[in-house]
Amino acid sequence: MTSERDTWLALTTEEPIDPDLPICDPHHHFWDRPDSRYLLDELLQDTGGGHRIMETVFVECSSMYRRDGPELMRPIGETEFVQGLAAMSASGGYGDTKVAAGIVGYADLSSGDKVTAALEAQIEASKNRFRGIRNSSCWDESPDIRSYKNPMKGLLADPKFREGFSALDKLGLSFDAWLYHTQLIELADLARAFPGVTIILDHIAGPLGTGPYAGKKEEVFASWKAGMTELATCPNVVIKLGGFGMPLGGFGWHERSAPPTSTDIAEGMSPYYLYCIEKFGVDRCMFESNFPVDKVSSSYTVLWNAFKRMTEGFSAAERSSLFRDTAVRTYRLDVE
Repeated sequence: MTSERDTWLALTTEEPIDPDLPICDPHHHFWDRPDSRYLLDELLQDTGGGHRIMETVFVECSSMYRRDGPELMRPIGETEFVQGLAAMSASGGYGDTKVAAGIVGYADLSSGDKVTAALEAQIEASKNRFRGIRNSSCWDESPDIRSYKNPMKGLLADPKFREGFSALDKLGLSFDAWLYHTQLIELADLARAFPGVTIILDHIAGPLGTGPYAGKKEEVFASWKAGMTELATCPNVVIKLGGFGMPLGGFGWHERSAPPTSTDIAEGMSPYYLYCIEKFGVDRCMFESNFPVDKVSSSYTVLWNAFKRMTEGFSAAERSSLFRDTAVRTYRLDVE
């Protein structure tokens, strides 16, 4: 069934650029909600637009939690759910893409030492694919800024949170960080406190462009750059280049009469993404789709075309790192 959003997305279509370039998409979601479904078929329809998607990584989105049992253990249902979809993909009956070759789940690190049992259960639920957790710390004082999971202010510095975070180091798990540009110094402090944990920053810290940040693009960009420059001094931090399709960035692409072209997106995102690459290097940066969340603004094919356009002047080795190698290494997808 074609939705209004699909009809709108079809207004801007493109052939894939450099279709043979191997890609690992290190950030997408799966869910089945009353008003929205995004499962294996929907993902494969998006990835089937002509780009060479070799592997993908699933990132938690509060999907399919267990209905019963201890609260701390309920998120394991999401890992079990995605492990099943990944097994379907691994059968070979759905094409060559290794869907959810890596799984990033959720665990409440604020529970302190108690979280160790939950993390061990997550690993047990997906021994061959579970790689780490994401525990959102998105917070802003403005009620106009949406905060995923409504975390407390200053979560990353909270003693109980850090007590739980230490379990990641012991178990060899990575941490996906999701926060806003105003919180980058908080993340740098956490990274320095736990140098043995690989921290992956999602969506380049979501530079805000709505609510009290609307119309302040230059001011936000300067603040974001300062934070990213500080974070770049932490060698255990890796950056995901993506997430600008979300309305919170203030670009308003989702409100256009027709979706932006890959050239439009590249022009809008390049200052941010190229700065990340400059500061962190290609070995610590990876492009991501953030689908289906970013699908509100563009199709999968157009989005990856934008990434390819902004790296046209890069060497083959540099592009290989940005589009696949960094993601495969960071999420240990070559380790069974």
